Amino acid sequence: MAVRVDVDKLKSMNQAELDDLFAQSPSGPIPAGEADGTVLFDPGSRIEEVAAKVAHLLFWKGKVFNPATGELLNRILPEGIPAIAARVYLAPSWIDGRDCVVLDYSQTSVVAHRIRDEIREVAPNLYLGVVFWERRKILNFSLDFDQ
Repeated sequence: MAVRVDVDKLKSMNQAELDDLFAQSPSGPIPAGEADGTVLFDPGSRIEEVAAKVAHLLFWKGKVFNPATGELLNRILPEGIPAIAARVYLAPSWIDGRDCVVLDYSQTSVVAHRIRDEIREVAPNLYLGVVFWERRKILNFSLDFDQ
């Protein structure tokens, strides 16, 4: 029987489990609309929950996708201000060469031009993301479209 995956389950997983889940998941479609974001900081550790809450309250709320234009905006700061744009498209993952949804900031953001995110759908309307700084994997996050 498959394990049900939700945001709380992702927060309880360690890095190896998140990596395995990402590798086993399909790209899913390019999402549409607003997603609630959760930073997965030091996955599986005792500080995970506190770090995720602080990041959500102060810095990053999530993303808003527009598949018709192939773009997204991040919702940032306590007010959820739409800012920091990215191009969105399907492409091979830097991790395993299989399709994923790429969030590409290289041509759209002065602040985040060295960032590339990759996401895959791990449950209906729930995506697991990987953040790269240039080609170095630095962080995971989730996007929940059922919030």
